[in-house]
Amino acid sequence: MKRFMTGFVVFIAAALLLAGCSNAGYTVASQSKSQSQFKIVMSEQCGCCGLYSKYMKKHFDVAVTSVDDISQVKDEYGVPDQMRSCHTGIIDGYFVEGHVPYEAVEKLIAEKPEIAGIALPGMPSGAPGMPGSKREPFVVYAIHKDGSTTEFMRI
Repeated sequence: MKRFMTGFVVFIAAALLLAGCSNAGYTVASQSKSQSQFKIVMSEQCGCCGLYSKYMKKHFDVAVTSVDDISQVKDEYGVPDQMRSCHTGIIDGYFVEGHVPYEAVEKLIAEKPEIAGIALPGMPSGAPGMPGSKREPFVVYAIHKDGSTTEFMRI
């Protein structure tokens, strides 16, 4: 009985320590889904958008809407022509244009910069939802509210 109680006390102490670490910002268990909903608006004719939404469902609660004319959504959010892709994501008031990897979206919602959104222009090989292998780093751009762009991050 004494051995059981000692083991039980050690177990409780370890559990309290782990709980304290997770409250301090340390990740102890496997990463859970974000509380934010990721809305994806896509063209009805696109196949890769479905693959991208499946990829993002691993990290977010995803809602997908198919539309006839995706350009209206891009115009509404101010996505510059040279940054446009086949689908637009919306999360926490930002747009996420194209096959942007989760890491960039995670950084966006964690840092909450004063921008309109982020974009990975084109449809690069190996990007989430795209076939093929990654050939070079993905350059994700920050789209500022005035329409200008700067590099947000490289993955």
